[in-house]
Amino acid sequence: MKNILVLHTGGTIAMSEDQTTGKVAPNSENPLLTQGHLFEKEAHLIVEDIFQRPSPHMTPTEMLQLKNRIEQAVLSEAIDGVIITHGTDTLEETAYFLDITLEQHIPIVMTGAMRSSNEIGSDGLYNFQSAVWVATSDEAKDKGVLVVMNDEIHTARYVTKTHTTNVATFRTPTFGPIGLIAKNKVLFFQELIEEEKFDLTSVDKNVYLLKAYAGMESTIFDALDNPTTDGLVVEALGAGNLPPATLSGLSKLVARNIPIVLVSRCFNGVAQDVYDYEGGGKRLREMGVIFTNGLTGPKARIKLLVALNSTNEHDELKRYFY
Repeated sequence: MKNILVLHTGGTIAMSEDQTTGKVAPNSENPLLTQGHLFEKEAHLIVEDIFQRPSPHMTPTEMLQLKNRIEQAVLSEAIDGVIITHGTDTLEETAYFLDITLEQHIPIVMTGAMRSSNEIGSDGLYNFQSAVWVATSDEAKDKGVLVVMNDEIHTARYVTKTHTTNVATFRTPTFGPIGLIAKNKVLFFQELIEEEKFDLTSVDKNVYLLKAYAGMESTIFDALDNPTTDGLVVEALGAGNLPPATLSGLSKLVARNIPIVLVSRCFNGVAQDVYDYEGGGKRLREMGVIFTNGLTGPKARIKLLVALNSTNEHDELKRYFY
């Protein structure tokens, strides 16, 4: 029987709804802590309530704590897999952080819930059960961090939350899930062709995220032109373009060697340097803006935050992102 480390961090999966007011809030005790006996025949669960936080309260500091706890368990506790329960608002960011900083071969699975534990149609226990199946599957090894929700298995790199309340909220735009859970069977159909890992001991950089919009000016870029800014990610328009009024502030940041990573704000597709006009992707790349493929803005921010703890050399960062 496999030993699975279960790290509960909070989120809707650990909350209940007040039937009178409709308010959803954390319980005094995580309801999943009473359900471990349901899986006694499938795995030996080593359960820890490491945090009890709504996902908007999660920061890179807690993400680093999770990384360190998993590494400690792998070294000294003979575990065969890890399950992390997490609030859905920032689940994809924690998943991606762990994906690029953990050099582990065992299954590492993240799951959550869109409905609290006492709501009709609550999905928490079902998603947790699916996570157990995946964490105990030999085929889930060497696939990086996986997000398991609503009978689907997604890679941490590309999955994102796409709906505010629907239980089918987690999707992988452009590429789709890499596997499914069907009647307790774990089925994989594809995998990432490469992985990337970074050594990390601290998260002390200030990396910001901006979303481009029609008529955007340089004001926000000018505000970031200060000694505390270490990096910037911009969700650009279309294939990777910005309004021309942003360029004066952008140029100042580039001149100060502050790395600027560009992604598209579009739901599908990848950022590319296609257009050769003022603010177009061709000229942005010529300025020194770094393009990256397939990442959302929040994930590109996580990657830049992690990468800057390894290097601030522009060419090296460009290689990491391209």
